[in-house]
Amino acid sequence: MRAQRAISVSVAVLLGSSSLAAQVDDFNPVTEEMLANPAPGEWLNWRRTDDAWGFSPLDQITTDNVGQLQLAWSWAMDETGGQEAAPLVHDGIIYLPNARGVIQALDGATGDLIWEYRPGITPNVDGTPPAGGGQADNASRRAFAGVGRGVQKNIAIYDDMIYAALGDASIVAVDARTGRLVWQTAVADPSLGYTYTAGPIVAGGTLVTGITGCDRYKDDVCFITGHDPHTGEELWRTSTVARPGDPGGDTWGDLPLQYRAGSDLWIAGSYDPDTNLVYMSTSQAKPWARAQRGTAGDALYTNSSLALNPDTGELVWYYQYLPGETHDMDEVFESLLIDIDGRRSLFKMGKLGILWQLDRTTGEFINATDIGYQNILDVNPATGAITYRPGMIPELGVEIHMCPAHPGSRVGVRWPTAL
Repeated sequence: MRAQRAISVSVAVLLGSSSLAAQVDDFNPVTEEMLANPAPGEWLNWRRTDDAWGFSPLDQITTDNVGQLQLAWSWAMDETGGQEAAPLVHDGIIYLPNARGVIQALDGATGDLIWEYRPGITPNVDGTPPAGGGQADNASRRAFAGVGRGVQKNIAIYDDMIYAALGDASIVAVDARTGRLVWQTAVADPSLGYTYTAGPIVAGGTLVTGITGCDRYKDDVCFITGHDPHTGEELWRTSTVARPGDPGGDTWGDLPLQYRAGSDLWIAGSYDPDTNLVYMSTSQAKPWARAQRGTAGDALYTNSSLALNPDTGELVWYYQYLPGETHDMDEVFESLLIDIDGRRSLFKMGKLGILWQLDRTTGEFINATDIGYQNILDVNPATGAITYRPGMIPELGVEIHMCPAHPGSRVGVRWPTAL
């Protein structure tokens, strides 16, 4: 028996039953309309809906009967690599991403395994062996064991396929009924450090994914790509670092492209069908400290929200939260799309515990609320301008005392109840 680690998915139910099948029977293809407005029992996006609310409207479990919940089943996840999975649920089937690109389909009522996809091992949809066979699997295992520990935060579902972005910087589509590989597209060279931790989302019929692993110097930068979900063909590619000579390129000073690192995308985006904009967020520049990276400029488009047209990849607007950030306090986290007083807004909270509100149509700043867990900078709530407090910009060989530490203050912090 294979050794299993104590990492599991657990489900508590009031009642329910189902039968085991060799594949998913009576599968209903997922449409754009279903992604925009899923049925109450469905979880079709990493945060359930395009707007990333992460809210379930189910009401079977209440304050009156919650005490009756008992463990119905548990499932031990893959034994190697980090686990930060956001499962999907469609027609009672749980589609579970594991480390190292593994995807499993489980019966939601019983926890029984229906199918499993393993990169380099699972046959193609036509029954042929995967390209490279065992060699491909060994290569993928090496890639997944490196940068990012093979973390696979989320997967996507659309039509009759499940989509995943793997640690070897490729994107795959597998048949949602059987787990067989339909297509695989190499997006970047993993030997240069490129990898994926965040999976794709489907925005307006385009598969949109952001790359990470951009802390290594090379003659290229991080980027977002759009792909045809049926074929895997790359439709467009948008850099998340302003290159020399491009608009915003001077915000990196005179650094050549090779030394413009960071601006990774390690969280999946959100999508607004009404504006037809997909909202992606970037991490800090690297190295983190200005003194190390050789420029005190804003370093666009790091620490920013980017609004792109998913049809073309065109950057419609951007907003940089912390220009020239210098403490590893990035704002990558989920972008919640909420309408407030009739205004389409985007809400964001990053490591500093500052709640930002932007107009999601134009990118205009609306408001910022510092919940008071940091001592690094001040933010003007009316303009969004930030000012580092005296002595808080790191210098080589000079000790500073900062709060929070680089993991940030978001863990355990509740969002304001006014939302």
